[in-house]
Formats: sequence, structure tokens, C-alpha cells
Amino acid sequence: MTGRYNVLVIGGGGREHALVWKLRQSPLLGKIFCAPGNGGISAIAGTFSLPPGFAGLKKIVEEKDIDLIIVGPEQPLAEGITDYFEKEGVRIFGPGRKAAMLEGSKVFAKNFMKKYSVPTADFEVFDDRKKAEEYLKAKKDPVIKADGLCAGKGVILSGSFDEGSDALKKFMEDRIFGAAGERVVIEDRLKGEEASILVFVSGENYSFMVPSQDHKAVYEGDKGPNTGGMGAYAPTSLVNDSVMKRIEDRIMKPVLGGLASEGIGYSGVLYLGLMVESGDPRVLEFNVRFGDPETEVVLPMMKNDLLEAVLSLMNEEKAGLSWKGGACLDVVLASEGYPGEYKKGVKIDIRQDAIPEDVMIFHAGTVIKDGGIYTSGGRVLNVAATGDDIEDAREKVYGALAGINFEGMYYRGDIGWKELLRKKR
Repeated sequence: MTGRYNVLVIGGGGREHALVWKLRQSPLLGKIFCAPGNGGISAIAGTFSLPPGFAGLKKIVEEKDIDLIIVGPEQPLAEGITDYFEKEGVRIFGPGRKAAMLEGSKVFAKNFMKKYSVPTADFEVFDDRKKAEEYLKAKKDPVIKADGLCAGKGVILSGSFDEGSDALKKFMEDRIFGAAGERVVIEDRLKGEEASILVFVSGENYSFMVPSQDHKAVYEGDKGPNTGGMGAYAPTSLVNDSVMKRIEDRIMKPVLGGLASEGIGYSGVLYLGLMVESGDPRVLEFNVRFGDPETEVVLPMMKNDLLEAVLSLMNEEKAGLSWKGGACLDVVLASEGYPGEYKKGVKIDIRQDAIPEDVMIFHAGTVIKDGGIYTSGGRVLNVAATGDDIEDAREKVYGALAGINFEGMYYRGDIGWKELLRKKR
């Protein structure tokens, strides 16, 4: 590959900061932009507000002479951003609207898995609250999922009928997620441990990234409501070579075969959210983009040039990924009250002299104003580090937190705890 490429990353979270950080290391990169970006991204890339509608974005793409768009979040993909720009002759990395249904609709994803024998939990679909409640009465510890996109918060692990009924009311009657909760999936709760695997996909070509483990619950010990993710680490020994072989044979190949049978092309990243029990992997969910906060621990482990890998995939070639040894761990610093209501506009104090050079701070919900950094979201900062092993990476991250402070700052102190327990066995 020759020449320089001007790249636009869509999104404004920790995932996008990590993407921009990694892309900037490529000798193939010309200029880099991020829309809308955040306080941290604005220090290393050009940023601008996303205009309403894809036509408005196209004008900016033309003005800035963008060669490649990389889409971070799920919403634009579900709305068809890839289809639009492909028709306009602009190179864009991310699946089209039909493929994005794997994440955009839990109902579509579950029916797809059932049709193509992809291992997942047994389920039923409801658009009537009373019928859903009748079904709940016969289930023990079910999982209730809103059909549409809910920023990672549309999943309720129901411990009782009353709790499940309340979730159905919030989703289907109170419409806390709007139209996304009009239909629900009620599925059996799988046992085991969760793992995440990001996969580069281009047609029938695919390359697995290093497996990671997210921590979705807000409180330590995996207690409390689900969030967009409170921290992650990679690699996880939960996914060893034999488990990976099962993932490839029982999940990845049937998924790609199913997409081909449906006439749905796929180019981008496919996220496999898995539950692994006794070496047996089953699918909890699909995402059709880089995960967050998994991206913040996977990309620092990647030896490859990310831009070169993306361009190879778009040319229908294999990415040929290789990985560093050791481990990477990331802790999310959140606003007090997240994933519920929280304050915005709180000043953040980062003492750079207290942050070691090998510790990375990926901004998520931040904004720059009056020369300072302020909170603008529930997940505010991602503090990540690589190390010789998970203990080394963990020590670096938690040690660096002494140099960061904002009112109401909250984080889990046990990121990586399951991996640590496995190492003691």
C-alpha cells in the first residue's frame, strides 16, 4: 500500500479515542479527524460536530478530502451510514444496514441464530406486555432484553417475577428506551463467564482479535445494573485454544454462512459477546463494531498497523494479525450515579506528573472549556496499561488513579478479578 490516507472516525467515546490513538501510529496516515470527538481526542485529531443527516456529513467529508471513514458506534450503522457513503463512492469501514440488524434488533439476531444453529439461550419474543408477564411466571431467573439499541442498558437480569414485571413496564409501557422497547426478548439465563471476541470480517475472510473480558455491572463483584462497561482486560485465559476452535467451528463459520445464505454482505468488525461454561461457548449478543471498553485493551496489544489492516480487509484480503505478549487492563472512571442520572460539567484534575508514561488515558465523556477538562458523560475516562501479565498491568492502572480526580468519581476496584482467581487455582 502506498500513499497517505485522510481518515475520519465517527464517534466520541473511549473506543474512538483508542482508535484515533492507534491510527496515528500508521505511516499510511495523512490527516485524521473525529466527529464529534471529545476533550481527549481534540488534542490529537481535528474534531467537529456531526451535522444532521448524512448529506451534511458528506459535504464535510468532501471539504476535508476524507479518503476513509471508520464508524465507531452502532447507531449510525443501524441507520445506514455505510449504505449511504458506499453509494456516494466514499470508502467506509463498517457493515451495511442489513448486517447491522445483528445488533440493531435482538429479535432479528435471536431468530438468525436459531435458523442457523448458532448456540445461544432458548428464548421467546413478545410485543404484548400481558403475554410476556404470563410467560415470566413460568421462568426462573430469566433475562429480559429490549429489541432495539439502548446504549448497552436494555438488558435486565430478572431475579424475581416482580423485578421482571417492572422491567417489562419500563420497556413496553413507560418506553424508557422509546421504540427500542416495544418488543422484548425473554431468554433463559446462561451460566458461566462472559468473554468478548472482536473479529475483523470481510466477506468470507475473518481474523480473530485477542479475547478479552468486559465488566458490565456497575458494582464490584459484578453486582448492580448493567452499564456500557466498567473496565476490561486482555487476553483472558477463559478462551484457550480449544474454546477458540469451538467458537470458530460452532459460531463464526455458521454466522458467516448464514449471512451469505441471506445475501447479506459483511465488512467491518463483528463483536461476539459470549458465555463460556466448561469450555462450551454460547452467544449472548452480537455487536457490529468495535466494543467499548474492549477496544481500549485490544488495540494496545496489537502489533499490526491498524490502518493497514483495515485497508487490507476492504480490499478483501486477510488482516494477518499478530499480538504482543503480556496483558492490558483498563478501568473506567464514571460519574456518580451512572448508569442512572449523573452530573455533567464537573471539572477533572489530571496530574500528568503522577501518570507514568506507559499508562494510557482514553477520554470518553469529556469536553474542553475555559482551558480545562470537564465531564460530559456517564463514563468519563478509561485508564489503561500494558504489562508483563495481568497483575503488572493492574498495578500500573490502579497506581495511576491517584493522579486523577473529579467530584463524584467512581470506579470498580476489582477489574480482572475472575482472571486473578483463575491464576490462583
